[in-house]
Amino acid sequence: MDFSTQPVLQVEHATIFQGINPVLSDVNFSIEQHEFVFLIGRTGSGKSSLLKTLYADLPLKSGMVEVAGFDLTKIKNSEIPFLRRKLGIIFQDFQLFNDRTIEENLDFVMKATGWKDKIKIKERMAEVLVLVGLENAASKMPHQLSGGEQQRVVIARALLNEPSILLADEPTGNLDPDVADGIFKLFQEINKKGTAILMATHNHELLRKYPYRVLKCEKGQLLDSKTHDVSFDSPF
Repeated sequence: MDFSTQPVLQVEHATIFQGINPVLSDVNFSIEQHEFVFLIGRTGSGKSSLLKTLYADLPLKSGMVEVAGFDLTKIKNSEIPFLRRKLGIIFQDFQLFNDRTIEENLDFVMKATGWKDKIKIKERMAEVLVLVGLENAASKMPHQLSGGEQQRVVIARALLNEPSILLADEPTGNLDPDVADGIFKLFQEINKKGTAILMATHNHELLRKYPYRVLKCEKGQLLDSKTHDVSFDSPF
């Protein structure tokens, strides 16, 4: 069997919860290895809860979700770190250790996800920093970098384990428009190399400019532009 033809993410009849309350019902979609998909919806509509469910930060209580070969209906707590090695997770608020250099931030993640060979760690670190245009930033502290540069570090961190898919929660939300555009172009470059991307965004300009597939959280449902006429001109 050629696994490259399998969706990297598949969701069937899932209910997504925010605490004890269901926020999305009967969610069905899949994402292929090469796809770039936007996730939109008003604040509180379930976007972040959906992403947290996909990387097993929130439990899947009903339905079926398979991510990068892991069945989230059966996943054990001890297996979650292995799932997250196959994912790249990108947050809006960076979540960098401010008391450590960029190199130390990346080193921490690599050791936490099973890297042991010091030479290979150094090589991979250098590769991802070059990829995001920060080859000279390893010895700097986060506060010495601009917001856009810090977001590039976060993307580099997410790429360390060569993930099958990137899950990005408002990655350009706190950035100036010009900086956000540069970050978005970096996501496109990563996608062209074969990594699937699911990006939550409020950025209308991106949606108008790039004709990628759109998933919209609306009134407890997830609408897919593959099968629905998804509007993104109204506020979300």
